[in-house]
Amino acid sequence: MTITFHPLGDRAIQLVFSNKISKQTIQKIKSYTTLLESESIQGLIEWIPAYTTLTILYDPAIIQYEELVEMLNQIKVKEASEVPQSFIYELPICYGGDFGPDLSYVASYHSLTEDEVINIHSSRDYFIYMIGFAPGFPYLGGMSIKISTPRLDRPRKKVAAGSAGIAGEQTGIYPLDSPGGWRIIGRTPIPLYNPNNEQPILLSPGNYLRFKPISLQQFYDIKKQNENGTYEITKYPKEE
Repeated sequence: MTITFHPLGDRAIQLVFSNKISKQTIQKIKSYTTLLESESIQGLIEWIPAYTTLTILYDPAIIQYEELVEMLNQIKVKEASEVPQSFIYELPICYGGDFGPDLSYVASYHSLTEDEVINIHSSRDYFIYMIGFAPGFPYLGGMSIKISTPRLDRPRKKVAAGSAGIAGEQTGIYPLDSPGGWRIIGRTPIPLYNPNNEQPILLSPGNYLRFKPISLQQFYDIKKQNENGTYEITKYPKEE
């Protein structure tokens, strides 16, 4: 595998793994970051995986660019051929009603029933390509074109945290209250971002997300359990 290195100012370096977005590229980045974490290189602050790149922030008072490139090249040479295990996160979501104000529009746009939209949306595993836009927002791949729907002509001023939406051929979940123009079809009671947790971001690239339809009562039950610290999201290995 060929990795190219590019300086980003005097405190960051970008590693380019490919010029093509693919599962294979994401898995290569995931494998590399697993090795990077085990190296414990002094001076590294954090790293940010994206579709085809890995950006590493560092402290130039501790490690210089040339030295860092040399160490990162050594990791490339030692790169493991075995890809880390991927997991499926099962995320409960309450579709429609006040939580999914655009579900009826999506159904009408495709001449489907609301139940058919729900079944299509929740019947597959979505690959998590990257986290971005807002803390914890997952960029997902694999949504059926049968429910691909244009964004709102005028974005909402506020979309509630946990809202699941559709924008073109993409689907995703808003981790925070924010403006947004996606077609909102449901909401999850599980926070995707919690700064008080040891791991503040729930999902991670290279894994999969599956939506599990729940009732309104189940939504509030799970929300209460999560607040009490008694709810644990279902997570299991993905069979490739």
